[in-house]
Amino acid sequence: MIDLQEGDVVVIRASEDWPEHLFEVDEVFEDCVSGYSLTGPLSGVYGEPGWELILRKAP
Repeated sequence: MIDLQEGDVVVIRASEDWPEHLFEVDEVFEDCVSGYSLTGPLSGVYGEPGWELILRKAP
Protein backbone atom coordinates (compact mmCIF):
# COMPACT_ATOMS: atom_id res chain seq x y z
CA MET A 1 0.00 0.00 0.00
CA ILE A 2 1.26 3.46 -0.89
CA ASP A 3 1.25 6.15 1.81
CA LEU A 4 -1.22 8.67 0.37
CA GLN A 5 -2.68 11.92 1.65
CA GLU A 6 -5.28 14.41 0.48
CA GLY A 7 -4.00 16.30 -2.54
CA ASP A 8 -1.63 13.58 -3.76
CA VAL A 9 -1.80 12.72 -7.45
CA VAL A 10 -1.57 9.07 -8.43
CA VAL A 11 -1.42 7.11 -11.67
CA ILE A 12 -4.42 4.83 -12.22
CA ARG A 13 -3.72 1.75 -14.33
CA ALA A 14 -5.45 1.26 -17.67
CA SER A 15 -8.30 -1.20 -18.13
CA GLU A 16 -10.66 -2.13 -20.96
CA ASP A 17 -12.85 0.85 -20.08
CA TRP A 18 -10.26 3.62 -19.59
CA PRO A 19 -6.62 4.48 -20.38
CA GLU A 20 -3.93 5.04 -17.75
CA HIS A 21 -4.60 8.45 -16.21
CA LEU A 22 -3.85 10.82 -13.34
CA PHE A 23 -6.16 11.01 -10.33
CA GLU A 24 -6.14 13.52 -7.45
CA VAL A 25 -6.84 12.03 -4.01
CA ASP A 26 -9.44 13.77 -1.84
CA GLU A 27 -9.77 11.14 0.88
CA VAL A 28 -8.01 7.89 1.79
CA PHE A 29 -9.96 4.83 2.97
CA GLU A 30 -8.95 1.32 4.00
CA ASP A 31 -9.94 -0.23 0.65
CA CYS A 32 -9.88 2.71 -1.77
CA VAL A 33 -9.34 6.42 -2.27
CA SER A 34 -11.81 9.04 -3.45
CA GLY A 35 -11.23 11.99 -5.72
CA TYR A 36 -11.29 13.17 -9.31
CA SER A 37 -9.62 12.14 -12.55
CA LEU A 38 -7.31 14.83 -13.88
CA THR A 39 -6.52 13.52 -17.37
CA GLY A 40 -7.98 11.38 -20.12
CA PRO A 41 -11.61 10.83 -21.10
CA LEU A 42 -12.63 10.66 -17.43
CA SER A 43 -11.17 14.08 -16.63
CA GLY A 44 -13.26 15.80 -13.96
CA VAL A 45 -15.15 12.63 -13.06
CA TYR A 46 -15.45 11.62 -9.39
CA GLY A 47 -14.38 8.10 -8.49
CA GLU A 48 -13.33 5.72 -5.76
CA PRO A 49 -10.63 3.50 -7.23
CA GLY A 50 -9.47 0.54 -5.17
CA TRP A 51 -5.83 0.22 -4.13
CA GLU A 52 -5.29 -2.42 -6.83
CA LEU A 53 -5.86 0.24 -9.52
CA ILE A 54 -3.18 2.62 -8.20
CA LEU A 55 0.18 2.10 -9.89
CA ARG A 56 2.21 4.78 -8.11
CA LYS A 57 2.32 8.42 -7.00
CA ALA A 58 2.74 10.78 -9.93
CA PRO A 59 6.03 12.66 -10.10
